[in-house]
Amino acid sequence: MKTILLACLLGLLSSSVYADTHVKPLTVGVVPQFDARKIQSVWQPILDELTRRTDIRFELLGSPTIPEFEKKFVNGDFDIVYLNPYHQIIANQKQGYLPILNDESKKLFGILVVAKDSPVQRIEELQGQTIAFPAPNALGASLMIRADLFTKFNVNIIPKYVKTHTSVYLNTALHKTSAGGGIMRTFNEQPDAVRDSLKIIYETTKVPPHPISVHPRVSPQITDRLQQAFLEIGKTETGQKMLAQIPIKKISRTSQAEYTPLASMGLEKFYEE
Repeated sequence: MKTILLACLLGLLSSSVYADTHVKPLTVGVVPQFDARKIQSVWQPILDELTRRTDIRFELLGSPTIPEFEKKFVNGDFDIVYLNPYHQIIANQKQGYLPILNDESKKLFGILVVAKDSPVQRIEELQGQTIAFPAPNALGASLMIRADLFTKFNVNIIPKYVKTHTSVYLNTALHKTSAGGGIMRTFNEQPDAVRDSLKIIYETTKVPPHPISVHPRVSPQITDRLQQAFLEIGKTETGQKMLAQIPIKKISRTSQAEYTPLASMGLEKFYEE
């Protein structure tokens, strides 16, 4: 009798694991800040470690461009998604995505730079001038700066979209534009010669960083397991190195309440679908 009961218990356990590891994998989307190969090299080891800890399988879905990525999360194509804070507002409004994790050690904010030898000293002096931005919907480097110029300073400018942060800084340093929008991380990553030829004249309000969010079709039980597994990974030295590549320095729980204030910043006027 004991042998039969033991066999039944083992069968139930194996079928439970089988259910988790052989159902359709959860789809994962990542905002394409980097090229596809780098995103794959950064995220696949993390997803493999999550599978090892949770018995849940994952499928990384690539997006060649940010507009394509935006289209996918608006359609609800991702079960799990890593996206910028304003994307989170839109994803929540369109599909009900809820943020569960972010980096508690940092905030996101935009910076406005001019050439070090530029005569521009005040924001108001940029009235009617051409300013470089990486893309229309880059949150810190474009949306927040353009919104502040218009709403806080009543300054109208001519935006020039140059695709990358590096191009923004080069255009500004070479006086091809009067100013440029960026963020501190990419500014600090520039070669000394570029960084030393620029000066920061404005910083936007600081907002919470990129979250990891889940679609509401993902069950609360699965969401809890994912959240706990991410937190456990963040406690190990190897896991910290993996997460730092995202980049997330200190992973922590979060919620939609942390991102709600972005909805009242007037960014929708400048967001391009």
